[in-house]
Amino acid sequence: MDLALLTGQRPADVLKLRRTDIRDGALWIVQNKTGARLGIEVTGELAALLDRLNSRPKAVSPFLIQDGNGQPLSQSALRARFDKARKAAGVSFQFRDLRAKTATDTGDLAHSQKLLAHRNRDMTEHYVRTRVGERVPPLR
Repeated sequence: MDLALLTGQRPADVLKLRRTDIRDGALWIVQNKTGARLGIEVTGELAALLDRLNSRPKAVSPFLIQDGNGQPLSQSALRARFDKARKAAGVSFQFRDLRAKTATDTGDLAHSQKLLAHRNRDMTEHYVRTRVGERVPPLR
């Protein structure tokens, strides 16, 4: 979940990330849906997360996201784990909502557009606007 939040990528794209995708100071991604390519700088919380993922003792798989036995995590296993955590936390959002949260939390539309690899600004505005709402002044 942290990897999806920090990178703004779709669940399928997060699950296919490999250790070899980390090179030259960036996490290199080719999105399944659009074929868009981007390198996300490995700094801050993302760097710390990748260090944790790479230091697991059972890291036998080339994939960054693995199950308890070091095998690649499937989409259905990700959903089951997320649903269990969501229920325990008492929240109702979906895993795919993390992408919109990332776009909103950057606070910068241009940054969000690049991070989500949107070709046009309108799509990024849709992600942010529908989650935040329009800001309006009070009556007085």
